[in-house]
Amino acid sequence: MNNLLLLHGALGSNAQFKELEEILAGFYNVFSLSFAGHGRQQFPEEELSIPLFANQVINYLDINNIATIDIFGYSMGGYVAIYLALYFPERINKIFTFATKFDWSEESAKKESSMLNSVVIEEKVPAYAEQLKAMHGESNWKTLLDKTSEMMLQMAKKNLLDNNSLTTINHKVMIGIGDKDRMVSLEETISVFRALQSSTLIVFPNTAHPFDRIDLQRLSAEIKKYFIS
Repeated sequence: MNNLLLLHGALGSNAQFKELEEILAGFYNVFSLSFAGHGRQQFPEEELSIPLFANQVINYLDINNIATIDIFGYSMGGYVAIYLALYFPERINKIFTFATKFDWSEESAKKESSMLNSVVIEEKVPAYAEQLKAMHGESNWKTLLDKTSEMMLQMAKKNLLDNNSLTTINHKVMIGIGDKDRMVSLEETISVFRALQSSTLIVFPNTAHPFDRIDLQRLSAEIKKYFIS
C-alpha cells in the first residue's frame, strides 16, 4: 500500500483526521501529525512558520523511515505540502490540497489575523473557544492564536509560494476547494492551479471552509480515486 500523510490546518490537530483515517484504512498506510504548538504539542523556541512545519514533516518521515509519501493537506496543511514539493521534491509524491489559502497579501493577512483575537472569540463564539481549549490545552490556545496571527502577517511580508516558484514544481497536484468557502477564493485557487505544471482542480458543492463541514465520504472517495490512479 502507498504511504499517505494527512496534514491539518492552522489551529487544528491530527485528531481532526480520526474519522478520515478510519475510512482510508486498508487503502493506504495512513500517517498524521500535529504541527508544533498544535494539539498540545510544545511551542518551539522559534516562531511558527511554514518552513518550520515543513522541516517537522521531513523529520517525521525520517524517524518513521519513510523515503517518499503522498500528502493530503487541508487548509494550511496544503500550503505546507506545496512548500515541501518545492524544497524537498525527492521526498514527496502526489499532493491533494483542499481549502488552502494561497493569497497572503497584506490585506488578506490582516483580515484573517484580526479574527484570531481570543477575547473576542470567548465573547462572541464561546463554543469555539471551548473547542480550542480542549484541542490545544487551557494554557496554550491563546498563545497559539497569537503566534498563528503573527505567522499570517509574516507570510504577507514574504511570499513563499509565488507563481514563479510554483511553475518549477513537477509533482502532480489536485487543488480542491468548497464553493461556499469564505476564507479561500476560487480566483486564488484557480491561479495556483494554472501556475502548477501538472495540476487538477476540483470544486465541492455546498461546502464551506471548516473541516467538519466537508463531506468525508465524498472526500475519501476523491482521495482514493486520485492517489490510487
